[in-house]
Amino acid sequence: MLIKHLPGLLLNPKSGWETLRQQDKSITSCYLELIIFLALIPPLAGFYGTTQIGWQLGWQEPVKLTIASALVISVLYYLAILVAVFAVGKGIHWMANTYGASPTLAECVKLAAFTATPLLLIGVVQLYPVLWVNFLAGLPALAYTVYLLYTGVPILMGISEERGFLFSSAVLTFGLVAFVALLVFTVILWGFGFGPEVTY
Repeated sequence: MLIKHLPGLLLNPKSGWETLRQQDKSITSCYLELIIFLALIPPLAGFYGTTQIGWQLGWQEPVKLTIASALVISVLYYLAILVAVFAVGKGIHWMANTYGASPTLAECVKLAAFTATPLLLIGVVQLYPVLWVNFLAGLPALAYTVYLLYTGVPILMGISEERGFLFSSAVLTFGLVAFVALLVFTVILWGFGFGPEVTY
């Protein structure tokens, strides 16, 4: 099971990536052994937090989502995570030749999945959906995600650290563009009436 390698990767990234490099897994295995479980954390925590506690901005009263609205958003959130991991893996695979690497698509998806782990794990703070708490918790997770990316690319792709740095920077840019595209898509959906329904 890939999920058993998480502690080693998070505590000692370079050694963890070396171990993962030896794990020959298919895309299906990556999803069944890791991604489908980790991707549940943010949507489930968000569902509970937004329906039971409510979002709070500043000193205003908390605003809760209706169960039906939160359920739809949570399901879409979960699917978006699953698609995003594959899309970033596909992007890594597409760019690999430029940097002298020739990985399989499964290796690229594995890199994307394990790199995203800190962000998925920190999704648990959505149980308490207060903006500043989520922001303060998310910053270190984002920083560690970037660190995992920069240490993992040279090892998993089998390239030099110099090329790995450039490759990682390209992957980071690709990820940011994908995130902005997801935000735009969300705004478009809200414009068509698929926005959240609030209750007080």
